[in-house]
Amino acid sequence: MLYLTSWKETDLPAEMRRSWKGYPFEVLDELTDADLIRGSNRSKSVYLTESGIKEAEALLRKNKSNE
Repeated sequence: MLYLTSWKETDLPAEMRRSWKGYPFEVLDELTDADLIRGSNRSKSVYLTESGIKEAEALLRKNKSNE
């Protein structure tokens, strides 16, 4: 869901995908521990790592093939 609700930041040197932290902190902590997302505790949003984006895209492909 973080990927589906994310947006591209264009005013930074590298392209980044950000998403609001509207999910349980336990889930966000697990994704951070797996290095799929990053962000500070003070921020209202997180950004998806390259691994996080690849994992999300793979899950979307898998879901489409199961339809």
